[in-house]
Amino acid sequence: MADRWLGVVVSGDKVILVDAEVDGDKPLVLQSDQTWSLQTGDRSEAYSTISQQIADYVRENLIKKVVMKESAVSGGAATKALLQSAELRGAVMGALGGIVPIDCKSKASISRTFGERNVDEYVKDSDFWKKEVVGVDLRIGSREAAMIMLAARKDK
Repeated sequence: MADRWLGVVVSGDKVILVDAEVDGDKPLVLQSDQTWSLQTGDRSEAYSTISQQIADYVRENLIKKVVMKESAVSGGAATKALLQSAELRGAVMGALGGIVPIDCKSKASISRTFGERNVDEYVKDSDFWKKEVVGVDLRIGSREAAMIMLAARKDK
């Protein structure tokens, strides 16, 4: 039986959400592919708003698991944008932690454990996505969120 999972990638002030039914090794059945932007103005209010929105989404859509791309170590000094992305990722995790299990995966760990190629090579391969995903259209910019679901499914 399929469970609804949510793949989440935070980039800058945006949250990419891919909602899919996950059933063993069968292709993901996409229900939704969305990008939510953090509202402008006071960041604490914006974090509160997006936290409430994502918590409501998870409850209303009976999401059983969330898989997120975790922060990566940068080669140099952390920029303000990188730190703010981490803040937003933390706000999302905090909003969902008491509702649903969250599995955070790094791009590097997925590249080491999922098949023969690295994540970026899978993301670019349109033929791969035609086999692995059905349902609503998956935007190219959302492939990383779906990739995290595929990797987490393999670990299940």
